[in-house]
Amino acid sequence: KSGFGVYTNRKHNSLAPRLTLFPCPGCHRDVDLGERGIKGLFRNFTLETIVERYRRAARSVTAIRCDFCKPPFQESTKSCTACCASYCNKCFKIYHPWGSVKAQHECVGPTTNLRPNIMMCPEHEMERLNMYCEICKRPVCHLCKLGGYHANHRLTTVSTAYKTLKEKLSKDIKYLISKESQVKAHITQLDLLYQETERNSESAKEEARQSFEKLYHILEDKEFEALRAIEASKNLRLEKLQMQAEEYQGLLENNGLVGYAQEVLKENDPSCFVQAAEQLHGRIQKATELLTSFKPAAEATFEDFVMDISKQEEVLGDLTFHSNGIEIPEINEEQSKMYNGALINWECPGKRDSADIYVLAYHKINREEESPTWQEIKVRSKSKVIPDLDDDSSYAFRVRGYKGSICSPWSRVVVLHTPPAPGIWLSYVRKVLSLCLLALKTCRTTAESKAGIPLLLVSEGMQVGCVTNLCYIIGDAGISQGKHFWAFRVEAYSYLVKVGVVSGEKIPKFHDVTSPRCEQDSGHDSGSEDAFSDSLQPFALVTLGMNKFFIPNAADAPKDLASRILPLPSRLGVCLDCDKGEVGFYDAGCMKCLYECKVDCSGTMYPAFALMGGAAVHLEEAVTAKSMEYHDGM
Repeated sequence: KSGFGVYTNRKHNSLAPRLTLFPCPGCHRDVDLGERGIKGLFRNFTLETIVERYRRAARSVTAIRCDFCKPPFQESTKSCTACCASYCNKCFKIYHPWGSVKAQHECVGPTTNLRPNIMMCPEHEMERLNMYCEICKRPVCHLCKLGGYHANHRLTTVSTAYKTLKEKLSKDIKYLISKESQVKAHITQLDLLYQETERNSESAKEEARQSFEKLYHILEDKEFEALRAIEASKNLRLEKLQMQAEEYQGLLENNGLVGYAQEVLKENDPSCFVQAAEQLHGRIQKATELLTSFKPAAEATFEDFVMDISKQEEVLGDLTFHSNGIEIPEINEEQSKMYNGALINWECPGKRDSADIYVLAYHKINREEESPTWQEIKVRSKSKVIPDLDDDSSYAFRVRGYKGSICSPWSRVVVLHTPPAPGIWLSYVRKVLSLCLLALKTCRTTAESKAGIPLLLVSEGMQVGCVTNLCYIIGDAGISQGKHFWAFRVEAYSYLVKVGVVSGEKIPKFHDVTSPRCEQDSGHDSGSEDAFSDSLQPFALVTLGMNKFFIPNAADAPKDLASRILPLPSRLGVCLDCDKGEVGFYDAGCMKCLYECKVDCSGTMYPAFALMGGAAVHLEEAVTAKSMEYHDGM
């Protein structure tokens, strides 16, 4: 059998075409043999010539016999590739007479390889390979050029390709021969490195062995001290318990105190009895107190001697070869985010890939848990999506790089917070209220209003109108129960943006209720148009603009205007709790609640956005593997 494996990719009883892959011994690439099998491959005449050369050397001892001689057989002198037979001189003249057609057959020296030494096209078996495809780097026939796969390829003659490739190969061989001394020097250097590697590995093994022996000695000493302390405590406790047992043993009849008291009671002389009974009575009272308030002199449990080795286990678990050659990765908090999952991105300070693989570790922060268990994930890229995290929780993340068995130290621990409710992802609806100069991007996750001359334009990805009020947009997700969270980003240059929720029943009247007033003192800096009455409203909005977040002028809001103006976070979030009738506005970066209010959730609620002047709002997309690929490409 051949030393190279042939394997097929076809299921049992499958009607699909047979796909047979063969690892080429020359280029080591898998070649699809197809339905024709090995008949579709080129003959390797170079390899055949080399094999034949060695066969001739082997035949110098054993000659090839003539195929037509009668015994005794004669040694053949030539072979005919057309007849596929070997002949001695006498038989050749008989079967190839002068002037006949056979006399024109091609003859070679004695050989067992009688196939004609002509390369034929594997696709057109009767055609010789007389052209060379410069695109596919293979010889072809003229039929392949006329109507085959190579019809539009750049072709040349085989003789031209022969001269070019032979010249190039000869030049490369001469170069290698001229560098023979350099090659020998490299071989010598590699031999020295080989020996040095063996020596250094033995030294490294010895150092590692000594390091572990030091740990063994430390553990043995600690074990001896711990066992000695337990043994000393045991002996002290047994001594106390033994003494206490002896005291109680004296209370038994015919033993100790009781026996002595019984003998005193037999005394008939009053003066002697009184003298002994006075002292004895005190001892009896003390023994009675011992019976009524029994307490062991020592505890049998050894809970105080239980060791907490969780930290040591974690340290020993991280025990590995540390190297200064691997950079410590750093988690990029700006590119990392928490939404429906966690997208963690990291980078190396030197901006180069010094590690082959990374290990991302994370755990949920629990105040009651002193030694948390880190969950580790192996990652080959510089980002990872972690799904199924608990809502309204904090998680710690760290990462380290590995190159073989050597690793870098852990990165700085970064704490990120999950949203207060499950994240939803939405897009803007096509129906927009009170259209001004507003553009909805084709992806429907970005809305942008333009400041300038009013225009009217309607197209595939844009809906535009002209009024003096705000441009209102309603999200496509209706919420009637439960607690939900969505996030978005407002461009810093935005003049005025309103975000919040609105009931589906009040959408037609929504813009009449929430439009800014025209009085001189109702500018958007005050946020007064977002003030809520005492009764519950079917909508809730906050005002953003000029890189600021304006808290509405509600009853429980600060009266000071400066206290109600906050810096605009890079990412914002809205959390709607239909069950409690509450809506909260969050800094989505740290998940800090900036403002919370009551809202009437009796109807189906929808995310609402309003833009005025130059402004843009980008809805947050779900954290998926696609997000990871996007950040990897940045």
